[in-house]
Amino acid sequence: MTQPYYGPDEDQATIDIERFFLAGDFVSGVGYGVQLVLWASCALYLWKQQKRGRKTGFLLCYITLLLIVETIFGIVQARTVQVIYIDNRNYPGGPWQYFLDTQSLAINVMFYATLFLITFLCDLLVLWRCWVIWSASGRKTAYAVTVFPVILLVASFVMGTIWTLQSSHPGLSMYSKEPLAFGTAYYTLSLGVNIILTILIVTRLLMFRRSHLEHLPAEHSQQYLSIVTLIIESAALYSCFAIAFLVSYALNSPINQIWLGFAQAAQQVATYLIIYRVADGKAWTSRTMNEAAMTSIKFNARSAGQRGGTATVELTTDSSTTGVNVGGDVESAELGEKGK
Repeated sequence: MTQPYYGPDEDQATIDIERFFLAGDFVSGVGYGVQLVLWASCALYLWKQQKRGRKTGFLLCYITLLLIVETIFGIVQARTVQVIYIDNRNYPGGPWQYFLDTQSLAINVMFYATLFLITFLCDLLVLWRCWVIWSASGRKTAYAVTVFPVILLVASFVMGTIWTLQSSHPGLSMYSKEPLAFGTAYYTLSLGVNIILTILIVTRLLMFRRSHLEHLPAEHSQQYLSIVTLIIESAALYSCFAIAFLVSYALNSPINQIWLGFAQAAQQVATYLIIYRVADGKAWTSRTMNEAAMTSIKFNARSAGQRGGTATVELTTDSSTTGVNVGGDVESAELGEKGK
């Protein structure tokens, strides 16, 4: 006896899209939980350190805005699922067809708008971190390094605005031909910005790592020069998932819904991890690099002094190689300082 079919009267491709659509919502929900925990940790640190300056207050407002936008995004997603699969389950062509035919509804417009705003806010933070890390080499160098990513970010903002408007136009969706083209261009630009910033940040930190790792104490190198630090500071976590989403979205593959959930959550998790390091005083700054360089000189000098004689410390920076001559018996000099 054959089992009767109780499934929807839709083609297999549409059924697959709906399955991945719901799976993507689940991924986004899990990501929101992780973000909520990270927000609470960051907010607590920043709240305790308000006296340190206006930057802590600004970052507290920033992550709160990020959480508010993400909360709206999550509510809109939940409401969309309810409207599609419960309120209009018998719509001609099925729930997914209803979703495609009603893109101009407020919940769908808010979906695209909040997704776009979240991505843009996170991109701004990574740009700021890149500028901070490269500013150790001088403001002019930092401006020169970040000028191209800024141009790409502005272009992605314009393209993202057009994509949002086109996707929410009556009769169209993010999967229609024209919005799909704008969306692919937008995410290509946004991903391009993140990849370039990731490469710039990692390159700067690796240059510093190669120059000073062997001369720094273990706790300093683990805190500032570890592989985990490179991944967090560069927001590389997001770039991996964003590439998977962009490829599947450009190919119009249903699995793009899952990668979108991962990419959207990973970008904010990466943002919170960066801010957590900033709030905890572990994030890279120009002062960190200068102090690490001086620590490197001091350790080199001390090790040479223990052997006796003259220590010549070779310090490699981004712009030049400076020879620092520590004359005489370093150990004797240190004892002399203690006697003063």
